[in-house]
Amino acid sequence: MTTLSHRALNRALMDRQFLLARTDRTPLEVIGRLVALQAQEPNWAYVGLWSRIDGFTQPLLTALLEDRRVVRSGLLRSTQHLAAADDFRRLRPLLQTVLDRTAASPHFTRNSTGLDPASLVSDALGLLAGGTLSRKELARRLAERHPGRDGRILAGQAELSTPLVHGAATGAWGSWGNRSAVSVTPADAWLGRPMAVTASAAGARESAKELIRRYLAAFGPAGVKDAQAWCGLTRLGEVVAEMRGELRRYRDPDGRELFDLADAELPDPGTPAPVRLLPAFDNVLLGHADRTRVISDEDRKHVMPGQARVRPTFLVDGRVHGTWSLDAGALRLTPLRPLADPDRAALEQEAERLLPFVGGAAVNWSS
Repeated sequence: MTTLSHRALNRALMDRQFLLARTDRTPLEVIGRLVALQAQEPNWAYVGLWSRIDGFTQPLLTALLEDRRVVRSGLLRSTQHLAAADDFRRLRPLLQTVLDRTAASPHFTRNSTGLDPASLVSDALGLLAGGTLSRKELARRLAERHPGRDGRILAGQAELSTPLVHGAATGAWGSWGNRSAVSVTPADAWLGRPMAVTASAAGARESAKELIRRYLAAFGPAGVKDAQAWCGLTRLGEVVAEMRGELRRYRDPDGRELFDLADAELPDPGTPAPVRLLPAFDNVLLGHADRTRVISDEDRKHVMPGQARVRPTFLVDGRVHGTWSLDAGALRLTPLRPLADPDRAALEQEAERLLPFVGGAAVNWSS
């Protein structure tokens, strides 16, 4: 069994994430290839596509949201993602157990003691009546129906427990940090089609296999724990075991078993990787349990200082080399270690290219 170096794994990831070279594929095709695009803060998803697609502009994604071909909702790891509408219809039912697990956490259950989860969903859907409400209004009405309980937490629990899609304006460019303006609509009403239904355990198993194939196409080669960390599902080892005949096997530098699609090509580890600026919560940093192919454990402490934080980063030679931020029109670059002069120049040039996209006025450096 071939052992792949960290550099070989890095170049495979960069290639499959369109970070070795920008692609001329459409935003819909790229979102589909990546399975789903992290979108806690709507603007960051736009930056992620800018870093991957040649000539990408904001209206290209906004139009997909307005046309309901891309939707924003809770998905992988119970967090907000953008996904192609057809993918969302198939994936959300498969991942519902992950969201249910989050909805059953103490943060929610302390507020809903004695309230049947199915009744809460029924109440929320009844209040929505197939239409749209802001999260704030849904919370207010649920609180009226259940006095003494926090309506915001009830609304969040309902959103986890049944597929609710965010309105197009919620995910559009310019809605940075305005979470109170999020609107929700039952997914089947928003999409005009019912969610996919898995009729049997065998059907669910086949759906899980397809999810693993798509994960490997975007993040492979990878191990079972990597896939589980990415999507939140458990017991995927059993699924992968059934797929062994169709998958190629490798080892990582620490001897862990990795899997990949049989026909997936690996780029030459010597392939140059250009500098790239990645948004907060970028897929590249969240796609594996072992993230050393793209970021060291020491650097990870600076980039991911808390469970719910992943700072914007920049890549040099395919690996995280620092963070960046926007502050009063300035795009500030903060290296984690000294940069060689050519890398510093290339990074500054890439940051200058990003400035008009994010509405910045200048590039600054932090020591």
